Amino acid sequence: MNKILLIEDDITFSKMLKHFLERNQYIVDISYTIKNAFTLLKKNSYNLIFTDLRLPDGDGINFLKQVKKNNNIPVVLMTSYAEVSTAVQAMKQGAFDYVSKPFNPDEVIEVIKNALEEKSKNNIITKTLIQEKGENNTQFIKGISSASRALYEYIDLVAPTNMSVLINGQSGTGKEVVAKTIHKQSTRKNHPFIAVDCGAIPKEIASSEFFGHKKGAFTGATNHKTGHFEAANNGTLFLDEIGNLSYENQIQLLRALQERKIKPVGSSEEITVNIRLITATNENLLKAVEEGDFREDLYHRINEFSIKTPSLKDRNDDLILYADFFLNKANQQLNKSVIGFSLQVLTIFQSYHWPGNLRELSNIIKRATLLTQTKIIEKHTLPDELIYVEEEKSTSIKFSTKENEKKLILKVLDKVGNNKTKAAKLLNITRKTLYNKINEYNLN
Repeated sequence: MNKILLIEDDITFSKMLKHFLERNQYIVDISYTIKNAFTLLKKNSYNLIFTDLRLPDGDGINFLKQVKKNNNIPVVLMTSYAEVSTAVQAMKQGAFDYVSKPFNPDEVIEVIKNALEEKSKNNIITKTLIQEKGENNTQFIKGISSASRALYEYIDLVAPTNMSVLINGQSGTGKEVVAKTIHKQSTRKNHPFIAVDCGAIPKEIASSEFFGHKKGAFTGATNHKTGHFEAANNGTLFLDEIGNLSYENQIQLLRALQERKIKPVGSSEEITVNIRLITATNENLLKAVEEGDFREDLYHRINEFSIKTPSLKDRNDDLILYADFFLNKANQQLNKSVIGFSLQVLTIFQSYHWPGNLRELSNIIKRATLLTQTKIIEKHTLPDELIYVEEEKSTSIKFSTKENEKKLILKVLDKVGNNKTKAAKLLNITRKTLYNKINEYNLN
């Protein structure tokens, strides 16, 4: 039987919840303080922790931080103070879920079931921040959505190899971040990572940029220049938007990759280079090959392994994590102390289609942070396009749900195997609202 640690200072409520959980075949230990909870954690092994947000000797957020330092027990926070900023903070620190009192019994059981399911897969839903160290310090988030998990499974698989990787994805989806992650998880991690935007290199000077040149090689060559290939020696060369290279430059690149030797412009000596190549594009390179705009032999050379970065709309479960991350970043850059988003803003975020992906989300949050004069980002700080889309969608949803709400709920419940948490996410409503609708339509 699964064992739960319940931390709640309301004696009557805690005993009631304990009896309820025991009737559902769980073993429950109660603690009325954080201090005693840590004593129990040292003595016993637990599958799940339920903790109140407000406790006599501390709060659930700080307790959550300390628990996550030492183990992977899923933690569910419960509170009467259902503030959006607190929910964001809980997710930031790794809470599995967040429920508010009074509880719906079915909701509590489903949260526990989902948490234990994830634990059994060793895949606890937490946010992981990865700090990149180097010339350009970069932080990024390892998402929790199914699309993000699949992405990082591919990264973990290919990173230790020397295979050339082609990263496909829309603009703003974090292709360079994926490339850096592959490099940092590879055997070349202690050597250079050189990123090159192929779209920013005029074809006339591409040879000099890639392979370098000697002083006096051409008009304006007043100094010796080290090319990107030589700079990336023993490390990783990342060519972003490789589809923008001219056909002539593609031939030069292919020759360098095949021979692993380069010749700086104006030099008669070849330099042997040992690089790993990672490329990225938001174009359909296969179509470019068919149309004769991209060399087929180069395509196969750079595409030993391909990875697709998912769009933000396909990573909906990651949205609040990314939003919170970009908010922290904006606070640092703008010297602000905004702590979260209003429920209305989060709803707009979930409804928007994000054509600019993560880059657009980052820019919008930075703008909103600058405009915000309180502790919470409100709707009026968002650009007009987000508000317009939200209002249009709201109007259509109201009409639709008036006529077809019961049918829609049944259809979604059937699609997710009656998992109310997943159904609520698809319907873009809270679990409590879903349970109320189920009771209203007598769908039990």
